[in-house]
Amino acid sequence: MTSFTQIQSQNDLLQPIRQWMESREINNPKLAHFLCQLIPAQCPFERDIKVFGHKLFHIPPMCKLNPLYEQVVGLRFKALCYLADECGEDVTAYC
Repeated sequence: MTSFTQIQSQNDLLQPIRQWMESREINNPKLAHFLCQLIPAQCPFERDIKVFGHKLFHIPPMCKLNPLYEQVVGLRFKALCYLADECGEDVTAYC
């Protein structure tokens, strides 16, 4: 019997992109700086909407809806590690 996860993984059109992003290595300081500046450290869209101090509703982090979120965050992490470990740079500005 075929399970739902097997069907889902067979029909995952984004899997080649995921694999490509996960296999990328960062070996260029300019690229690493660019990725750290481009990809935010935390999701910028999560908000609580308040009126007169009362929370009306909550907008969830939209980043979690991105099907490539884990891979994008992984690229940023690789870039930070490259800058800190290989280049010896202080990466606290990107945190």
